[in-house]
Amino acid sequence: MKSNVKQNTNSNTLIIVVAIIIASLIIGSAIYFSGSKQRSEQGVEEENVVNANNVSIVDGKQIIEITAKGGYRPAHSVAKAGIPTILRLNTNGTFDCTSIVRIPSLNISQNLPISGSTDISLGTQKATVLQGTCGMGMYPFDITFQ
Repeated sequence: MKSNVKQNTNSNTLIIVVAIIIASLIIGSAIYFSGSKQRSEQGVEEENVVNANNVSIVDGKQIIEITAKGGYRPAHSVAKAGIPTILRLNTNGTFDCTSIVRIPSLNISQNLPISGSTDISLGTQKATVLQGTCGMGMYPFDITFQ
């Protein structure tokens, strides 16, 4: 009888230890991701400062350059409305879902090379916000035409 009691105690102890480990992982993940959100919000402010450098006009065409790898950078771009526009997506060892870009409102779905530069014509946009995403919908980006 003592053997059964000892086995039950050991089993209960093991269950408690596993439950504590799982709870610790869940709590740790929640803390990590809440911090990631704060860092992400701070990153948006930084991206808007960098954003001034990703739009240029060459030979009467507006070029918006965005890097695709683990997300799109910058995630927010501001461009001029009424100018023929090219979206230039740059990849460098991109193997994730950002290697497929989608802009549903323009019916664009484009596979990108692992490394290189891909130009996509966006036409001449009116004042609007164009929204794009990766192939899985995990990483959004937008372009505000003013």
